[in-house]
Amino acid sequence: MTFASVLVLNGPNLNLLGTREPGIYGSETLADVARRCAQAGERLGLAVDFRQSNAEHQLIDWLHEARERIDGIVINPAAYTHTSVALADALTAIAKPVIEVHISNVHKREAFRHHSYVSPIAEAIIVGCGTQGYVLALERMAVLLEKGTKQ
Repeated sequence: MTFASVLVLNGPNLNLLGTREPGIYGSETLADVARRCAQAGERLGLAVDFRQSNAEHQLIDWLHEARERIDGIVINPAAYTHTSVALADALTAIAKPVIEVHISNVHKREAFRHHSYVSPIAEAIIVGCGTQGYVLALERMAVLLEKGTKQ
């Protein structure tokens, strides 16, 4: 039974999962991650809309378009995490629960990766759990949305 709709957005270079720096990001492809998210969504009663773009404006347009039809957002903003005030503003404007996901532990990497424009908006932040982080984010989102329906 589907009770909520979740938009799962992926930022730049995540289309290269499986081939880009597998020592950091693993060997799973983005298609593998999308399948895992669809399976988790089915189990959790979530309709998952999974997307990726290298273009900042496309991510923002998708957020604007989904505004009235989604209940929550799981986002791996990738490099836009550290640079995009515009993406943060779009997430804030939608006023839906947001969970930020990063495949690697960004805090063990270069200093510029330690700052996130998305984190202050997020209900939860999942880092360093590999692609499993997406499933963990959906599990947490299901809990947040279930709590929201009881208030």
